[in-house]
Amino acid sequence: MRTISRGIPGLEKRTINTAEKFPGPKEFNYRGRNYFFSGNLPQYRNAKLDWLDARNVCREYCMDLVTIETQEENNLVFTLIQKGDVPYIWTSGRLCDFKGCENRRDLEPKNVFGWFWSATRQKMAPTNQVPASFNFNPWSQTGHKKVRQPDNAEFDINGTNESCLAVLNNVYSDGISWHDVACYHEKPFICEDSDELLNYVAATNRGIRL
Repeated sequence: MRTISRGIPGLEKRTINTAEKFPGPKEFNYRGRNYFFSGNLPQYRNAKLDWLDARNVCREYCMDLVTIETQEENNLVFTLIQKGDVPYIWTSGRLCDFKGCENRRDLEPKNVFGWFWSATRQKMAPTNQVPASFNFNPWSQTGHKKVRQPDNAEFDINGTNESCLAVLNNVYSDGISWHDVACYHEKPFICEDSDELLNYVAATNRGIRL
């Protein structure tokens, strides 16, 4: 599987010291990986952040926004949303629509083949197909334009691309499902251990307990 370029615009929007808040909160564990939901932590309980700021908060804890690569992990996220009556959350899902993506013929059309997980830089399954290890397509069948997701609906409203992936809770009477959303919107978020950052901290801080 091809990976996506590291170059995501604005990732340096805030200075990140990966050791500053490490070790971070470990609310629950799935297959050896730690997670936390921002709404369950006192310091972020009422916080809603845009996609980039949410990602940067995760990275301060050697984590990244959640990557949903299996149906089991998808169910875990859906259960958290359902039990907490959470209206929506950010994931690490991102559309490759920035510099370096323009000449990638394998990403065309972008709304089908151009999505990837920014935390791992791995391409997602085409949006019109059921992902491997899933038995259904997690992208919603409807949205603002009443067509299946992703639909880039906000571009028709104000010219803003819907380049980030959020999980929405029945916003369009469609249950809990994936939607493309403009990245400037503010939402709570789920963070997940980042192997890349954990390995970096281990390599640069000998003896640290991870």
